[in-house]
Amino acid sequence: MSKPLDAIVIGAGIAGSTCALQLARRGHRTLLLDRQAFPRHKTCGEFMSPETKEMLEYLDIRLLDQEVMPSTMDHAQIIMPQGGQIKAPLPGSAYGISRHELDQILHSEAKAAGTEIINKATIISIQQLEDDHYEVQVKKGNERLSYRAKAVIGAYGTKKPRGITSPPELRDDTVYVGVKSHYSGLQLSNRVELYFCEGGYVGISPIENGTANVAALLTLDTVQGSGKSVTDILQAASTTNGRLAARLAEGSPVPETQVSIAPLNLSNIPEPWSQFPHIGDAMLMIPPLCGDGMSIALRSSILCAEWTNRYLKKDISFEDWQQGYTKDANNEFTQLLRRARRIQKLAFAKTNKYYPGLARLIPGLATYLVKATRLSEMNVVRR
Repeated sequence: MSKPLDAIVIGAGIAGSTCALQLARRGHRTLLLDRQAFPRHKTCGEFMSPETKEMLEYLDIRLLDQEVMPSTMDHAQIIMPQGGQIKAPLPGSAYGISRHELDQILHSEAKAAGTEIINKATIISIQQLEDDHYEVQVKKGNERLSYRAKAVIGAYGTKKPRGITSPPELRDDTVYVGVKSHYSGLQLSNRVELYFCEGGYVGISPIENGTANVAALLTLDTVQGSGKSVTDILQAASTTNGRLAARLAEGSPVPETQVSIAPLNLSNIPEPWSQFPHIGDAMLMIPPLCGDGMSIALRSSILCAEWTNRYLKKDISFEDWQQGYTKDANNEFTQLLRRARRIQKLAFAKTNKYYPGLARLIPGLATYLVKATRLSEMNVVRR
């Protein structure tokens, strides 16, 4: 048994790494675990909405001061299969940065705060003990490790560790596949482009070094038979949107940036807690159409770190920790998820070919829809 810890965060993505760095900055002995190696490319839209700037600055992380500069975007362009399009301004500047670079930045900040990070670690079991502590069994290579901590936080995305289950009704029945590839040669003018096609949509946004991220969310039914590679799947999707096909033909896939994930099921309701708190995609899988997954990861990590800090300082009980975080997370994300799912349903309605004309008749409609899928301003007070 290794030395006791205050907190173990399982999953070293955006939510997990930022939660770990906050707890470490508050003086808590924090361990960050992930089953994969970092840095790596991840299936992600790599679009950071304007709300992320506020939250990153709250965490004293400024992307524009980094060695690798992100791109910026100030408007969105939505292209329907029939060729009609909708343009809408974003409520501020958005960032575009690859997860390969962003995760390195966040891990560096977490380490500087005192977080211990262990990659390529497979969770064998998580046991809640009678004294409200947790015991986490981990396998790394041929070595089996055991850790004891006052708090465990689940930030492992949609792939749960062994033995962790959730009620099936929390997730939608529709099964999706997510794919992504970086492209060179695509010229983007400060915008994110969203192409609707059969079974889903493909987003194209600028990232660092003049490259673009091309990410898609497609139903499993439409992906089957499209080929095995990410580029095959993207090309097959583009056959139902001529402008997307022409756009992809302008560029070339960047080697070794292709990744995919399946199965994906969107959330019906948030799941802030099971045996321990959840953050990021482990708590809520929002329709990527809404482009706010990274913001939700950051906001949930901030909320959870605040409540966990109070619990670790013994200001509140275990029950207060559970009830307080669950209530705050539900208040923060439930309505956002409902709006996002309604907009997703409208987007895939057979009447979507009329939306560009409707947007021209009602100029403020597109702006309203963009704002409807955004998080509210952050109202977190450090304790």
